[in-house]
Amino acid sequence: MPQEHELIATIAMGLVLAYPLGYLALRLGLPPLVGYLLGGVVLGPFTPGFIGDQEIANELAEIGVILLMFGVGLHFSVADLLAVRRVAVPAALAHIGKGTVLGILLALIWGWSFGTGLVFGLALAIASTVVMLRAFEDRHLLDTPTGRAGVGVLVVEDLVIVMALVLLPAVASGLGGQAGASVAVQAAAGSLPLKILLTLLKVAAFIALMLVLGQRLLPWMLARTARSGSRELFTLGVLAIALGIAFASAELFDVSFALGAFFAGVVLAESDLSHRAAAESLPFQDAFAVLFFVSVGMLFDPSILVREPLSVLVVLMVVMIANPLAVFTVLVLLGRPLPMAATIAAGIAQIGEFSFILAALGVSLALLTQEAVALILAAALLSITLNPLAFLAMGRLAAWLERRPDLMARIERWRLAAPEPAEEVAAAGPPSGHVVLVGYGRVGRLVGHGLAAAGVPFTVVEEDRRTVAGPRRQGVAAVRGDATDPAVLEEAGAAQARLIVVATPEGYRTRRIVELVRELNPQIEIAARADTDAEAADFARLGVGAVLKPEREVGAGLLAHALRGAGEPAERVAALVAAARTEGWEIDRSPADEPERHVPELRPHRDPS
Repeated sequence: MPQEHELIATIAMGLVLAYPLGYLALRLGLPPLVGYLLGGVVLGPFTPGFIGDQEIANELAEIGVILLMFGVGLHFSVADLLAVRRVAVPAALAHIGKGTVLGILLALIWGWSFGTGLVFGLALAIASTVVMLRAFEDRHLLDTPTGRAGVGVLVVEDLVIVMALVLLPAVASGLGGQAGASVAVQAAAGSLPLKILLTLLKVAAFIALMLVLGQRLLPWMLARTARSGSRELFTLGVLAIALGIAFASAELFDVSFALGAFFAGVVLAESDLSHRAAAESLPFQDAFAVLFFVSVGMLFDPSILVREPLSVLVVLMVVMIANPLAVFTVLVLLGRPLPMAATIAAGIAQIGEFSFILAALGVSLALLTQEAVALILAAALLSITLNPLAFLAMGRLAAWLERRPDLMARIERWRLAAPEPAEEVAAAGPPSGHVVLVGYGRVGRLVGHGLAAAGVPFTVVEEDRRTVAGPRRQGVAAVRGDATDPAVLEEAGAAQARLIVVATPEGYRTRRIVELVRELNPQIEIAARADTDAEAADFARLGVGAVLKPEREVGAGLLAHALRGAGEPAERVAALVAAARTEGWEIDRSPADEPERHVPELRPHRDPS
């Protein structure tokens, strides 16, 4: 194949292999990223057939890392973290500490260096955000105290690894690898403490610049772009901010692409447009994330399962047994209920994307050998595949302890905090006989206020973190998530609701929501908004009982005001307004065109001259 086609070939073959394998993994009840990794294995140099260009794949993977970290930043909430800090911080530190120490011990036993063991241990101690969130969603736990605590653990771990990604290049030479900092930094830094200090100063300068200048400039830029009305320009602006800041942070501040993209997301998270920015960047994030997993799979040598089965088993035990038990123990000693401790411990019993990022960085800094990377990838593939078994095992452990009050009494003597009140952690059952309100923007808030004034119980479904906080403060049930996800609709009680109101403007999302709701509750009444006649007709075919067009409703309101001002009787005003709503009159349409409709001819006045 011509060399100039290597980029196209790598992207095409990566996606072509990832698609069917990801679908097969999903059908088998596994996360799709298992299939993406296997696609990379097929594409890699260790299996026969077409071999992708590893250098190009790594460049594409870097874009995936940037967009992944940008997405993490967009959903990062300091308030959420502070609310669960007493659970999240100790659990995350226990997880990272236990995994890192065991990784170092294994490295020394196997004759590796301390630096290799440090990176290896860190890679074994970082759970996959994608896998854990998906597991919690499947179990309807995200909006419970257990779910919020689990997400808090992920956030703390992400922050620790972000700092590790920044510091590792600066300290690599001291750990026996190749320094990754710039030439200027290496010349100026004669000792390891000075290198760390210079790195931290640069990071601090970058963060300060982003929080002071970026927090004002970036949301303003996006707001101006949004007002232009061009969707493609808005999407371009989001990608330009994510990739541009990531590149500039690396070039100007020696900060990793990942950290630069992360803080770009954090800054935009405070903007009113953060939800839209996340939605517009999600398809690109998903596509390049797939290529990232494919590129990582290309590094994996399947023969290690035959050559080093014992080493693979030991590493897998660290990830799926030792690390979860450390987290479980810490949470129990902190007085957290056994089900909460067991669920969070099971959620972190796997490794994923950040482990791959660390592995790739370790290879580039000459701190990790291909054998170590192969062990990490093998542990990732197996732990992700077997993660559902971890939930089963940890659940049985919690049940076993609950049946032994004498043992629990001994454990209580070592507790570092009072037990959590049961009512604070018990997950409430889904409501019933209520209204589900999807979307809480200007239209959704108007509907919600009316329902509240009438005393009608309702549950809000909204993706934006800050928006969903409003109804919660007022005592209204609110679920944060995407209503096109069946788990989110189930959590909102759509199966038991009597009515769902879809107040979001995106027709394709409304269509998908209607289809899912009909599967959950065939008898439910549905009301939705439509922006075009084609959408209205489509929704009507899907069984939507009330379809409202914003422009038509505004026109009907103005018509009513005009007719009343012209002195028309109330009965005639009501009849004409009702006809306007149902017929959707247009200028220059006459009764002769549609004789069955007995409505006035609507023609604008024309000056005879």
